[in-house]
Amino acid sequence: MEAVADLRDKAEKKPGKQSGLRRSSAAYESLKLKAPAAMDTLLTADVAANSSRFRRKSSTFVDAIHDMPENGELAPAQLYSTESGRLFHSGRIAIATVGLPARGKTHLSVALARYLRWLGVKTRVFHLGDYRREHVGDGKDVPDDYFFVNASASTVLLRQKILKKCRDELLHFLNHENGQIAIYDAVNPLATGRRSLAKEFAKHDVETLFIESACDDEKIIEENVRSVKISSPDYIGWPSDDAVKHYLARMSAKIPHFETMEETDLNYIKMINAGERITVNNCTFGYISHRIVFYLLNLHIKSRHTYFARAGTSREEDSYKADASLSEQGVEYAKKMGEALIRHREGERQALIDRRGSDVPLKMLTVWTSTRRRTVETSQYLYEAGYRVRQRSQMSQLNPGVCEKKSERRIRLEYPDEVIKHEADPYHHRYPRAESYHDLAVRLEPIILELEREQNDLLIIAHESVLRVLYGYLMACNATDIPTLSFPRNEIIEIIPASYNNEATRITIPGLPEEMIPSSPQDIQMPAPPSGHITPMALGTPKTGTNSPRLTTGSPLNGVSTPSEPGEGQHLLVERALRD
Repeated sequence: MEAVADLRDKAEKKPGKQSGLRRSSAAYESLKLKAPAAMDTLLTADVAANSSRFRRKSSTFVDAIHDMPENGELAPAQLYSTESGRLFHSGRIAIATVGLPARGKTHLSVALARYLRWLGVKTRVFHLGDYRREHVGDGKDVPDDYFFVNASASTVLLRQKILKKCRDELLHFLNHENGQIAIYDAVNPLATGRRSLAKEFAKHDVETLFIESACDDEKIIEENVRSVKISSPDYIGWPSDDAVKHYLARMSAKIPHFETMEETDLNYIKMINAGERITVNNCTFGYISHRIVFYLLNLHIKSRHTYFARAGTSREEDSYKADASLSEQGVEYAKKMGEALIRHREGERQALIDRRGSDVPLKMLTVWTSTRRRTVETSQYLYEAGYRVRQRSQMSQLNPGVCEKKSERRIRLEYPDEVIKHEADPYHHRYPRAESYHDLAVRLEPIILELEREQNDLLIIAHESVLRVLYGYLMACNATDIPTLSFPRNEIIEIIPASYNNEATRITIPGLPEEMIPSSPQDIQMPAPPSGHITPMALGTPKTGTNSPRLTTGSPLNGVSTPSEPGEGQHLLVERALRD
């Protein structure tokens, strides 16, 4: 059967032999089916939350924003590389957050790091709270006067020790690890302390940029307190009422001694009420600083959920140019997908009502599609149910170029050199007159900024290639993993934001025919890579711990038997890039 010729495979090098191929990322390695690795993966969230020095292996169930990519890896939207590892003709920058608790500082730090890492800027977040937890454990083990200004002498010494270790590691990252941007996530309440911090960094030829998150909107503060209570490592295992009470006490202790940013001699950006208003004091801004301002103009700290769903099957599945309408099965899928999502959201609302004891309105849902017929028609059921649907031309699927409608055998015969290049780097390689995943990531940057700006819950209906890139951004995946992420049609992926990281869950769409469910590649019987297909939750899912089924191995292709043992030769997967 004809298959689209967009070859999306990650090549493994044989043991004992040199190879110029890109090494698999930590996330990809973590998929290997070994019991100890699986055990480690299940524990990563707890360990990462309690140790600032621990760099966990990536798990795309919990986003990898606190992992540093391996040396030599390019970021998904990185346009070029330099010997120093620094980009945009910019030097080293320390970004220090300013603001009272529950104002969104950690959310802002993590979101900004995610965006800068996406662009290829080597960025790391240093949460002062992580260093405190590493020294004294979770919130229950912290001295009673730790968060108060008039603390005891022993508590002051403890705070200074924790602060010194955090700043030493931050400077080590910038001075000795080719880091370009270090984000120092702390309260930094006093003007004298901020000036002292800027002078300290200036001694190391590091520019300082302060970002204050100010808020006087009680609704936003209440939502942030609730979010922190749920997601902060400080309150794991705490009763809800006790966690809220303790956190509010921490806030009250800081308020009388907090000074808002007004230092005209310092570089700072002040965000007020989750982006409602922004003040910029520009002393020595360079390109990256202006890029950060532009990003923050699109950012807000209000919580919302993002859903990813495939489009239904069309009448001409193999044709990119035809832009065919949905088949009968595709129309039925659109209805079942819409029903499953509405049912899930109502269930989440009821769970909130049960917890709080009062009625909670559902956040509005906006639907995004590309301009292609199959995605627009897949949203028709939700449109008729009263949901707002917006079409985005940038969200069109990856263009297969000359490979459209060609079988794998024909591609191998006509473009053998291109196949070899694609095996070496499936993310950056493009076939003649086609797009690469890197091209797609650059094309989607306006969508990423719009996604950050969206305040409603958001459903994105798109081709699998588009979902891979957008999921890779939100979950901080490595570029090498993005081409192999898999989105079966019988699942909606829900991404749930939290202050420290994003998390993803599956929503099952029941009652679909078996032939509609598989993700790319769909009808080519080829051996899977050594670790099986990477699904968005396969990299160490705490809740299920299961990978997607392997494809049948050992069937002949092009008259040549393919290896059936993991690691035996190079494996090449042919993805149906035309399938929605």
